Amino acid sequence: MKLPLSVLVVVHTAKMEVLLLERAQRPGFWQSVTGSLDRPDEAFETAAARELREETGIAAADGRLRGWNVAYTFEIYAQWRHRFAPGVTHNTERLFSLELAEPAPVTLAPQEHIAFAWLPWREAARKCFSWSNRDAILMIGAAL
Repeated sequence: MKLPLSVLVVVHTAKMEVLLLERAQRPGFWQSVTGSLDRPDEAFETAAARELREETGIAAADGRLRGWNVAYTFEIYAQWRHRFAPGVTHNTERLFSLELAEPAPVTLAPQEHIAFAWLPWREAARKCFSWSNRDAILMIGAAL
């Protein structure tokens, strides 16, 4: 069972080009790196670094991983609730970003994603299906 605790990692360059991934199970749904904690005692930063490596092949050490002290709580889409314990309907997601000097090569996890794109941050925000992902990109873009 998945834990209802997750990370959202916005990968971007110094010029605010943002990496988006297209979901394998939901073509047309674009997002940043996301993933649940493996264990209740796993540190969110550890989960962020692990998910980066698993979903993109990019190491957190390749750039500057930053925690934003922002958490989003949202309802889990009905089609994905079977992954969680019975009765779990909401997830809490902690926000991180990884700043790279320039776009890096990406190695997708084919069971999770089918395509990737590096986009200007405002365009990336518009393309995201998730409001929390959109808001995170807009916040980071405005801050940087």
